[in-house]
Amino acid sequence: MNASGVPGPDGLAARLTAVQGGIAAAAVAAGRDPALLTTIVVTKFQPVSLLEELAALGVREFGESRHQEAQAKASALAGLDLTWHFVGQVQGKKARLVRAYADVIHSVDRGSLVDALRSEESVVDCFVQVNLTDDPGRGGVAPGDLHPLVEQVLSTAGLRLLGLMAVAPLGAEPRRAFARVRDLGEQIQRLAPTATSLSMGMSEDYAEAIVEGATHLRIGTAITGNRPVPG
Repeated sequence: MNASGVPGPDGLAARLTAVQGGIAAAAVAAGRDPALLTTIVVTKFQPVSLLEELAALGVREFGESRHQEAQAKASALAGLDLTWHFVGQVQGKKARLVRAYADVIHSVDRGSLVDALRSEESVVDCFVQVNLTDDPGRGGVAPGDLHPLVEQVLSTAGLRLLGLMAVAPLGAEPRRAFARVRDLGEQIQRLAPTATSLSMGMSEDYAEAIVEGATHLRIGTAITGNRPVPG
């Protein structure tokens, strides 16, 4: 893997090791304990066989963003002790299907979705996604509407709020974007003192995210290699 986070020519195990080393180095440089960071390997469009290889290499945290694909993979790999993170936008009509297999949902972004995820039978961990752009199509709640949504999550049965999730805007300076998320996270802790986690940082910008307090990193191509073209 080169300095920009683009996958190099080496195999899967080498890329995984390189990213793990990069994360550890970034954490130490930021004065943080690498053991307190959760690396989620995002495997969108990747075959089940690659997930099996990753599991054999010790990976236990997997991220998916398309419901049908995620559901099928979770079913196929049900015999393994894996944690499934849903990192894409959730359609309201599929919310209950997603929570049936997802251990963590990173993209809670609107009140109607909170209502759809309500459950009296089980609890799912979640992040509220913040939109750092002016484009509503990017997903996430506008910062100005964050507090009411957090309050709704906190009052909804079946949801346990871990913290905030965000994606750095295209063309923006990642660290500045992540610093804003960190500030918003500190604000919502007045409402939810235990919601201290921050899901932010991907293949190209995880080092900047670590500096600004990321606890959950969503790493795809730097580990898996380029995604296959979906059929």
